[in-house]
Amino acid sequence: MKGKGENIENFLYGNLHKVTTPGRYLGVEVNSFHKPFYSSHVRWALIYPDLYELGMSHLGLAVLYEIINEREDSMADRAYLPWTDMQDLMRDKGIPLFGLETRRPLREFDLVGITLQHELNYANVLRVFALSGIPLRSEERGAEDPLVVGGGPGAFNPEPLADAFDLLVLGDGEEAVGDITEVVREWKKSPSRDRKGLLRELCRLPGIYVPSFYRPHYREDGTLAEVEPLEGAPLPVRKRVLVDLNSYPYPRRPLVPLVESVHDRASLEIFRGCTRGCRFCQAGYIYRPVRERDEEILLRMAREMIDSTGFEEISLTSLNSPDYTRIDSLAGRLADEMEPLKVTVSLPSLRTDTFSVKLAGKLRRVRRAGLTFAPEAASESLRRSINKGVDEEDLYRALHAAYSEGWRKVKLYFMIGLPGEREEDVEEIGMMLRRILKGKGSREPLVGMHFTVSISTFVPKPHTPFQWVSQLSLPEVARRHFILRETLRMKGVTFRWHDREMSYVEGLLARGDRRLFPAVVRAARRGCLDNWTEQFSFSRWEESVREEGLDMAWYVERERDRDEVLPWDHLDCGVGKDFLWSEFEKALRGEITPDCRFDACAGCGACQGEVRLRLAADGV
Repeated sequence: MKGKGENIENFLYGNLHKVTTPGRYLGVEVNSFHKPFYSSHVRWALIYPDLYELGMSHLGLAVLYEIINEREDSMADRAYLPWTDMQDLMRDKGIPLFGLETRRPLREFDLVGITLQHELNYANVLRVFALSGIPLRSEERGAEDPLVVGGGPGAFNPEPLADAFDLLVLGDGEEAVGDITEVVREWKKSPSRDRKGLLRELCRLPGIYVPSFYRPHYREDGTLAEVEPLEGAPLPVRKRVLVDLNSYPYPRRPLVPLVESVHDRASLEIFRGCTRGCRFCQAGYIYRPVRERDEEILLRMAREMIDSTGFEEISLTSLNSPDYTRIDSLAGRLADEMEPLKVTVSLPSLRTDTFSVKLAGKLRRVRRAGLTFAPEAASESLRRSINKGVDEEDLYRALHAAYSEGWRKVKLYFMIGLPGEREEDVEEIGMMLRRILKGKGSREPLVGMHFTVSISTFVPKPHTPFQWVSQLSLPEVARRHFILRETLRMKGVTFRWHDREMSYVEGLLARGDRRLFPAVVRAARRGCLDNWTEQFSFSRWEESVREEGLDMAWYVERERDRDEVLPWDHLDCGVGKDFLWSEFEKALRGEITPDCRFDACAGCGACQGEVRLRLAADGV
């Protein structure tokens, strides 16, 4: 491929009129940095391996982009996966994937950082390599090739892609990118440019996983016997924890998308982590412990974001925003400030209680949209099993409170395929909706309220109490979808469900090992672009896995024993494996584990005696 900056510039001028949504490729967003390429000691390219509209909504990339660019010794550019029409043009013209601002090919950067946000992006990651010309496997790269760095939730089991990455960051990246930058800056001064020596030095940093320094060994039955550390690599690799969020108040000046993004708003992260303990939720375990930002800092960040962007909405972002210690005060003060500016303050996550409804009502002064609740299961026994600490009466109270406050559109999220689920548990979803719409006991029917019921298939994820369980087969998911179509056939209810074959591939990659890598390569070369229904092909995945002599069902539908070595056991998320197993046993017994923020310590291990909740109010 050619690919000097001027060639890329000429290519864009001559071809943007041929592609859909050309604004994806301009790189002239408000608040973009445009730092000089050659005058920076260390050059990063940050990649979100999906469309611009999704990548521009990703908070983690926005944070790292600002942190790196504010350093004097480094710069960061961005790239996203082009849509298929632009990919075809780039291949035809010999143009490699490039940084939007510098117009430099990715291969010319020192580090290429790729976000592993979701398993259905894994084939996209390999498409990034193909478009950029970067050698696919870490072992194939030389001193002149960039270091490929992974991060995000997928880093807690990157094994299906491990051969493609030089290193991965486990946990929080704010401090890690600075440490990596400094090691690479010193390495570039060395005349030898020993790439393996560089990886050995990086491996010593907290939270850094270098896959080439770990060798998996398998038993005859296909299960993992052990993961052997090499080159003095640590075992396990412990995740990185940013203790004080206040020390990194980012983003302050987020990029403003040139085309409408999925989340066209400013995102204000009010705290990180969650200890509610929903047993299916990977984020609730890998992001522990809970760390809050101070209220005054949040207010200052909000003002700066709105002043620098002109966004008409600001979202209070976290895994469970109503749990922020001073949420009532923060919400009131922020709404007071934003109302004269015609800026909406929103909550992306609501608990199923009346407090959350009243809180949402306090915030929705400018525009009123719908409300979203996630009961996850309709039967009491399943909610106890998954540690969802709400009952049906909580939901009724919340919905009636919403109705009285004027809301008429509500989304309800449920899962099917949860451990221990019976057919009557599936039918209970429809029965619950009937009780809500018609009224129960002394409660009035919710006349005129419309519900969108969204159903996803449960996918067992690493580092959760359900990491050992099996996932539903495709025929069984189809049968439960049929039951739901019949039971939810009622006025005032719209039924939506996630593609069951996409969920199956998600399950394959979520708990996969390194032997899957060649199959992922095959799927990517066959054109899989899995997050998009029109580009997804289950048959291509079936063929790719089968041609490597592997069995999809063995990965997806097989239960694991307690003593089995799991492909991610050498990666420590902070929550102990024994604790996760004890939570699994409690799930089988239908026992609840209280939230340790408001009850006794559950002993998960995430705090390790070093990190304490930063209470936002004295005496709380």
